[in-house]
Amino acid sequence: MSGQVFPAVVAILFGAVVGLILFVPVVAVSYRRRGRLSLGRVAFWAASLVYFLAIWSYTLLPLPASDDYRCSGAVLSLAPTIDDLVGAFADGSPLTDIRLLQVAFNVLLFLPLGFLIRVVGRRGVVIATLVGFLLSLLIETTQLTGVWGLFPCGYRLFDVGDLLTNTLGALVGSIVALLVPARLRGVEKAADAGEPRPVTRGRRLLGAVCDLLGTAILGGAAGTTVQLFLQFALRREDLVADGVIADIASGWLPIAVWTVVVLTTGRTVGDLCVELRYEGGRLPEPGARALRFLGGIGGYLLLSELGAAVGILSVVFVLVWAVLFFATPAGRGLPGVVSGRRLVDARTTAPTDH
Repeated sequence: MSGQVFPAVVAILFGAVVGLILFVPVVAVSYRRRGRLSLGRVAFWAASLVYFLAIWSYTLLPLPASDDYRCSGAVLSLAPTIDDLVGAFADGSPLTDIRLLQVAFNVLLFLPLGFLIRVVGRRGVVIATLVGFLLSLLIETTQLTGVWGLFPCGYRLFDVGDLLTNTLGALVGSIVALLVPARLRGVEKAADAGEPRPVTRGRRLLGAVCDLLGTAILGGAAGTTVQLFLQFALRREDLVADGVIADIASGWLPIAVWTVVVLTTGRTVGDLCVELRYEGGRLPEPGARALRFLGGIGGYLLLSELGAAVGILSVVFVLVWAVLFFATPAGRGLPGVVSGRRLVDARTTAPTDH
């Protein structure tokens, strides 16, 4: 894999992993600050995440191998950069000259940063340029110090020319951001975020995805933590190889956490993220909350954990959940049917008829 392609692949793959981990918090924050989550905003934040990881990967990767490590010094003068530009134009074909293309790449690499700081962060040109300078300085210093002592010496050149062109890119990006209408910048007012919004199947499905993804991440983190503890703290390689303790932790900890959340608030983590709740019905509150849990993520997790003991029931559960999701108003679904409750926006005090 070429030196240009490898950092891009790392940024995309690592960005996908980090994006999955951050998905639930992003949904929750978006609903609290904006009152909703749009597909465009998800795509925007995903692209921003990949962009920042691309900066990291393109400037620090590939890491040097131990058998071909070469120490690099520092270029503390702008003369080489100026000479490259002059030489590129003097040779008569600047648009294809690698020297000019390298300078242009350094400018373009930081252009989105200045744009994002202006549009999303709602900061001025000076702040955007300063942030670009500081981030570039951090990268150059990281290269100079061999990733802050991880390597014996710097494996990439510290170049003030790169520092200047990166900063210029942030400046240009912040100026380009002036073309974006003011109404499209930043976030909605807090008052707008507190207004009830329509309860839709898409919103209900988003909450279910948050539950499923959140329990998977928590379970994976729990299992990994247990394995590391057994391996390095207790030195029990037999237990690590067996994997039973890690399986118990990864399977039952999410069930325990979600059970506590539902019995305490009446809502799953996904419901909390998308500002939904089930209300009404004739059952006592504790019983209705328990049935809401068992009719959704709780029932799925329990059946999945029991595995062979329940056979095909987990598949049947998913099919019934899917059918009722489409057959009931606003995706009220199996949780609403078994608990006898209606699904409403959590920010409204009046029941919503469906």
